[in-house]
Formats: sequence, C-alpha cells, structure tokens
Amino acid sequence: MEPKYWWTIIGIVGFIVEIFTPGFFAASIGIGAFFGAATAMFTDTVEYQMIAMAIGSLISFVAIRPLWMKYLMKAKDVKSNADALIGRVGVVSEDIVPEENSGRVAIDGDDWRAVSEDGTKIDAGSQVKVLSRESIVLTVKLI
Repeated sequence: MEPKYWWTIIGIVGFIVEIFTPGFFAASIGIGAFFGAATAMFTDTVEYQMIAMAIGSLISFVAIRPLWMKYLMKAKDVKSNADALIGRVGVVSEDIVPEENSGRVAIDGDDWRAVSEDGTKIDAGSQVKVLSRESIVLTVKLI
C-alpha cells in the first residue's frame, strides 16, 4: 500500500478518536497526517512526509485549536440546576421573617429556603424575584 493511503488512514483514525476525546489533540494529529498524505503524493521520502505531518499538526494545534475551543466552550455560561433560579419569580410559601431566620419560596413546585435582600418581612402569598443563591438559600426581593 502506498504511503499516502497510510497517512490518510491515520488522519481518519485521528478524527474518529477525537469524537471520543476532548481537546482537539487527536484531530490535530489527524490534520497533520493529511499534510503527510499530501506530501506523499509528491515525494516518496518518508522524512519529508514526517516533517509535513509534524508541521501540519503544529499549525492545527496552535492556529485552529484555539478557535475550535472558543466556539465549543461558548456554552460555559449556561445556567443549570439551582443557578437557573436566579431572575425567576416565585411565591412565598412561608413568611420570610429575618428575625426568626425563616421563610420559604416555591418555584416550579420546589420549595426553597429564602431570605429577603433588605431584611424586611415578606408575607406568604407574595410574589418575589430571586436575586442570588448561596448554597440552598435564595435571596429574594418583593415585586
């Protein structure tokens, strides 16, 4: 089998491995292997093919990887779990009384311990907006 086919197979395997591993490292090796395959079309010298593979891998890792990671990691600021409660509106299910350190807020059927932002009492049945979350305690304000 000709070297250009071996390089192509290595490139394809690099991309298949990248599907199962994060970081764009295997894909960089795959791109480098395609550089080696392109070089193998013009020369039979294995040293030149390996140099082309190394240069292609380096270029893809240094130039393409940062762009790839920027677009893949864009979703880091997506709120999930309890952080998704911030900005939501809930109903006070138990009076929020700062002096007694008590109070609860119901949001989407879940009941959370709550404190008022300014330390005032909020009666049950009032609508509140969640401002922040500290562990399992929500800080809310009356709306």
